[in-house]
Amino acid sequence: MAYRISEECIACGACAPECPVEVISEGEDIYVIDEEGCIDCGNCAEVCPVGAPHEVS
Repeated sequence: MAYRISEECIACGACAPECPVEVISEGEDIYVIDEEGCIDCGNCAEVCPVGAPHEVS
């Protein structure tokens, strides 16, 4: 499984530096996760102030 950032993202950038495999980047309006490279660690979800990262099944 992997994580995906939902539209609740406020583009604060808190998640990107927490990703150990550096697959989170700033998109046009919100941050995005390259799901192919995501290792399902959950660090992004833990630091997000609005709960935007969700596990994809």
